[in-house]
Order: sequence, then C-alpha cells, then structure tokens
Amino acid sequence: MLTLDQARAALASARRVAVLTGAGVSAESGIPTFRDAQTGHWARFRPEDLASPDAYHRDPDLVWQWYAGRYADVTRAQPNGAHTLLAQLEREKGAGFFLATQNVDGLHARAGSGMGGGQMVELHGSLASARDEVTGEVFALPAPADLVTPPRSPAGNRMRPHIVWFGEYLAPADLEAAQAAFYEADVALILGTSGLVYPAAGLARHTQVGGGLVIEINTADTELTSQMDFSLRDLASSGLARLMRVG
Repeated sequence: MLTLDQARAALASARRVAVLTGAGVSAESGIPTFRDAQTGHWARFRPEDLASPDAYHRDPDLVWQWYAGRYADVTRAQPNGAHTLLAQLEREKGAGFFLATQNVDGLHARAGSGMGGGQMVELHGSLASARDEVTGEVFALPAPADLVTPPRSPAGNRMRPHIVWFGEYLAPADLEAAQAAFYEADVALILGTSGLVYPAAGLARHTQVGGGLVIEINTADTELTSQMDFSLRDLASSGLARLMRVG
C-alpha cells in the first residue's frame, strides 16, 4: 500500500491518467443517487419500472415525465470542487488524460472536462440528450423550460432518453476506449463509486494488468478497496485537493 506522499508523487509524474467517477462525485452538488431520486409522486415506482426498454414501450409518456424532472434537477445543480479539479488535471495531463463517468448529469462537461486536451466518455449516457428511435442519432435537448415530451428529432421521429437502461449494454466504442485508456494508464483514479456496477467497476483491473497504480477516493470502503494501491477516505472534492496538493 502506498503512502499519501507516494500517491501524490505517482499522480504528479504520471504521463497517462485514467479516471472513473460515480454517484459520490455528483452527491456534493446535491444530486441524489439513482434510487434516492424516487421521492414524492415517484416514490411509488421502482427505478427499474421507469428505466428499462420494457417500461418505455409500455408508457413512453410516463418515462419521459420522470426523465424531464431529473433533467430539470441536474440543470439547476452546479459543478463542485471535484469536477473543477478533474478539469484542471486534464489541462495538466493533456492528451494523456481520460475520464469515464457513470454519472448522467453532465456536470463534468459543464466544468470543462473533455475540453482540456484529454477525452471524456459518459458511459451511461446523459440526461441532457435524447436519441432518435429510428436513426440512433443523438441530439441535445432544449432547456428544461422549453422541453416538450416526448421530444422529436429534426427528422420528426420520436426520441428516447439517451441513457443506458436496465437490460441494455454500454456503447461498445465508449467501453473499448475506456478499457484501452485504463490499461495504458500510469495512474488510475476511482472516485465516488461503489465498485458494484460492471463493466465499469472492472476498469481498475485493466490498469493493474497494464502495470499502473490505482488510487481510490471514497467516503467508505467499497468492493474495490482491497484491490487498490492507495485508498483515501474522503469526499471526492477534498480528497482530490489533498492528492493534487491544491489549497
């Protein structure tokens, strides 16, 4: 197990850095986890009853009402310190930086990730986008106040939320890019994720197979902790600040 100083030195000297983020990163922006979002009117539904192809085929209007509400919620939220520091880290590492997020709130992009010379993939999709049911093309949604559901593509086709639902697979190109980046990484950071959802949870192993180091930041032990080269028990924002010697 590395010390904090050794972990800092490894990250500072790494030419290639791969990052995986989960719900713990967004929690600091006030965004509830997937299951915690089931409040009020929606408390009578299980997430599986709304986030699956079968649910959508049964009642697309209901599913879109739920996603429109979630889209409005995340649009009101603001990126936090973890998002900002990851965008800073990308600018420092340039083309050697890769961010894979399991979050669908778009906060990484709003903080500048993907615009500092590195690459970002949203493994589970984005609440701010919808996909043409006929052509598969992806389009940005209008602002929540202007959103009419179900939305139509420029071709006039109905669009579905651009989210990976229960029973669906991750986009092959995104998963392959992430696996390659983690395999090639000198250092991988695993931030705010439980390590329960595969195949994303398996990315850390790709770094270790490739000879790199893996650092975890989480408020509690996870399914991945025992495999880590260094684990920091902290919030993503303050943990990253300590790791990057910021502040």
